[in-house]
Amino acid sequence: MEKINLGIIGIGNMGASHAKKIFEGQCPDFILTAVADTNPDRLVWAKETFGDAVKCFATAEEMLDSGCVNACIVAVPHFDHVKYAIECMKRSIHVLVEKPAGVYTKQVREMNAEADKHPEVVFAMMFNQRTNHIYRKLKELIASGDYGQIRRVNWIITDWYRPQAYYDSGAWRATWSGEGGGALLNQCPHQLDLLQWLCGMPVKVQAHLHYGKWHDIEVEDDVTAYMEFANGATGVFVTSTGDACGTNRLEIQMDKAKIVAYKGSLEVTEYEVTEQEFSAKNTAQFGKMEMKTFVPETDGVNPHHMGVIRPWGAAILRGEPLIADGREGINGLMLSNAMHMSDWLGKAVELPLDEDLYYEELMKRVKTSRRKTVEVKAVVADMDSTYGSKITEK
Repeated sequence: MEKINLGIIGIGNMGASHAKKIFEGQCPDFILTAVADTNPDRLVWAKETFGDAVKCFATAEEMLDSGCVNACIVAVPHFDHVKYAIECMKRSIHVLVEKPAGVYTKQVREMNAEADKHPEVVFAMMFNQRTNHIYRKLKELIASGDYGQIRRVNWIITDWYRPQAYYDSGAWRATWSGEGGGALLNQCPHQLDLLQWLCGMPVKVQAHLHYGKWHDIEVEDDVTAYMEFANGATGVFVTSTGDACGTNRLEIQMDKAKIVAYKGSLEVTEYEVTEQEFSAKNTAQFGKMEMKTFVPETDGVNPHHMGVIRPWGAAILRGEPLIADGREGINGLMLSNAMHMSDWLGKAVELPLDEDLYYEELMKRVKTSRRKTVEVKAVVADMDSTYGSKITEK
């Protein structure tokens, strides 16, 4: 196989962006051969944009069964990520899933189990922030071992302000039945993935969420979470879509350094010795360590989405490494689920979380979601049939 025939399921904002870039040749290993969308208007757009070179299908299944694709990008609303990824896997079609991996880990675990049945399928996740030179360098510094262990991580990520008009743009937006959550499911999946990719998974999470604090929505738009890690490190994660002038600052305190990612740059304050060594030997009551601050050199490259799609193609054709294996998507989602459940139950949640309890609590909110009644019923019915839930309609 010299080229990969690619299909895209869902050609809304992200799917259309991927389609245009691939059609323009930005990922040379791929040929865009087909798209699928249940919205006829999007298929009209595709026909006008790509002409006869790209086939258009009204359902994903029709496209997957057509024989014209051997790889597929899933770019549909969150609840259907797992469904269509599994449909691809069952047909031995390589698949890349947009973030988040799904809405709840019980669902994503089924997707990962299906992937394990199909070693011939290259399964990837769209965690494009892992390609950012700042986070790549930060990962390298932490993994080097030069600075010891992580002691504390603080991340305030509030620079994705959203006015009410954003939430009013679709009936599915910011609803339990449409998105399955708010800032944690829509804006934060990349940061939650980076958090676990850089620092590992915490063992305990306690969170306080506000629902519709800054907007007329039913899901969270303001979050503060506290985390504990197995080595004794602690962390705080703060996010909101209500700050008109927000901040994106990640600070990691280690045994022998403090590393800060802020405003598109990285700064390292390196200690002469570890804090433990200094504290044990120092005799001055207010003693201070010798330290130096510098900006580590990076390659400056930030290829975004194409930086994930191109390696996916290389993995399919030449066995090269992925940016993110699809199975890794469950980790950041578990953090999101844990934050939700901690607030719902009013207590700390240990990881891995109780996935059945999370699903039960989520379905309570899906059933009372203010999204259009017919849509809510359809979502609940589909989940009940798939996962055997005992929840019944009101």
